Amino acid sequence: MKNILITGCSSGFGFDAAKHFAQKGHQVYATMRNVAGSNADKAKALEQFAEEGGYSLKVVELDVLSDESVKNAIAQVEDVDVLINNAGRGFGGPIEAFTSQQILDQLDLNIVGTARVSTAVLPKMRAKKSGLIIQVSSTAGRAAFPGFGVYHASKWGLEGMSEAMRYELAPLGIDVVLVEPGPFATNFFGAMVNAEDQEVAEAYAHVGEFFGGFESQVKGLFEDANAPTDPQIVVDIFEKLIEMPAGERPMRTIAGLDFGFQALNDATEPIRKAGLAGMGIDAWDGPQG
Repeated sequence: MKNILITGCSSGFGFDAAKHFAQKGHQVYATMRNVAGSNADKAKALEQFAEEGGYSLKVVELDVLSDESVKNAIAQVEDVDVLINNAGRGFGGPIEAFTSQQILDQLDLNIVGTARVSTAVLPKMRAKKSGLIIQVSSTAGRAAFPGFGVYHASKWGLEGMSEAMRYELAPLGIDVVLVEPGPFATNFFGAMVNAEDQEVAEAYAHVGEFFGGFESQVKGLFEDANAPTDPQIVVDIFEKLIEMPAGERPMRTIAGLDFGFQALNDATEPIRKAGLAGMGIDAWDGPQG
């Protein structure tokens, strides 16, 4: 049994993962913001699920955008064996149409938010010289498309930060890995934040056309029973990574539709490892088992 803390449990991967790991006998801390407000129904659903099944699942208020909220949340939990940094959201539209504050908001949510939570759990992980941090990135963290530039910036940044964390924490017994989902049947598009300056956005009709076509294509795949868009695929990858011995977990795992980016990961992985060897830190690529 492990103590698993998951952010962003009001929907999508987080909601499903909280239920799955509770059913498997783990102590789950399902965190989300606005537990008593806009997410009250989701919080109640998880609490009722736990009560009816006799599962060890606790819903905790946590807003990854707030240092104080994160601090208060972590004070309510026991030692965290596994942190799944899942909370996030996408911003869509031409880059010129975003205000600088919107861009900062996207980076704060998808990069700084994960750092806030990681920083809060790391002291106890370091003390016991073990732990696993799963960073939920995206295939959008490996390549770029028009209309997703601000979102790409956040996920590319998360990729770089997480890779550095992996090397910094491995000698301390802590593992950091990235999971890179493609499109899944969640509410990603429905929850997307649009660029604020729609007058500027109208000058990018070609981007809007691409974006709309891409969204329609992806949503069409959600109706295809043979397409790998079931969110459980991602939850199963979380579980596989948790069960792997320390030192054997891959740096990156793509989930679902990869748009060919698995080939990109396969091609760059030997280069990444060679770079570590060249710097004399190849032993820092994950904890030594």
